[in-house]
Amino acid sequence: MIRRCLLLLVVAIALSGCTGFFFQPMKDYVVDPAKLGFTYEDVAFAAEDGTRLHGWFFQADGARIGSVLFLHGNAENISTHFANVAWLTRGGFDVFAIDYRGYGRSAGVPTLDGLHQDVTAALDTLLKRPGVRPEEVVVFGQSLGGAVALTAIAANPEKDRLAGLVVEGAFSSYRGIAREKLGDFWLTWPFQWPISLTIDGRYDPLAAAAALSPLPLLIVQGQADQVVPPHHGEALYQAAAEPKAIWRPEAAGHIAAFANLAMQKRLQDYLTTLVDARE
Repeated sequence: MIRRCLLLLVVAIALSGCTGFFFQPMKDYVVDPAKLGFTYEDVAFAAEDGTRLHGWFFQADGARIGSVLFLHGNAENISTHFANVAWLTRGGFDVFAIDYRGYGRSAGVPTLDGLHQDVTAALDTLLKRPGVRPEEVVVFGQSLGGAVALTAIAANPEKDRLAGLVVEGAFSSYRGIAREKLGDFWLTWPFQWPISLTIDGRYDPLAAAAALSPLPLLIVQGQADQVVPPHHGEALYQAAAEPKAIWRPEAAGHIAAFANLAMQKRLQDYLTTLVDARE
């Protein structure tokens, strides 16, 4: 019986191309930002292939400094992630938080190809808003959103005009992180290499990090991260060309660095410096 279950598990993972590792969407919203004191606008837009997408736009409080395109992690939807970044509005930044296809109110089914289309469409949508200039836009991705941000922005024609890219808890390899997670569980440990090879290898965060220059890249890697181990952030940092920076908050777990108020202030100041440098 155990062998049969194991075989079924391995076959299911192989046939899905390890999709379950990277995409765990949720359709229902959990939190309304208005209940936390945030004013927001529903934004409908579409990817190049016609997939209908949805996001929330949070306008900066007071004088606007710049805009942030926020790309969340692999699970749930923007209703459980927006609080990770909406506080930036209080420091003068608009925030455009989007749901990838299959997440929240966005149509479709998530795929790596599809997510890259979604990021391109989201950036185009943000840049078309009145008063938004590329030189004032920073892309901020967490976890899966950070990995996708690296490869999507490296290939985007607007790359050199943007103010910067920030990734937190991003992994350096899709196949690498899949092998690590499969290797953590005795039942899947023997299959970590053959199953990881079913993952689409066309998207390489390390190569993308190397191709970003002269766009400034900030890597934030919590040293207590047990989901994406710190060596992933270090590998991305080593691969990237200047200008680059890495922050290593000691006590921060996975995408938890900015739960700390001092880290929030540090990021606000950093983003302001990026935008000012482009003026």
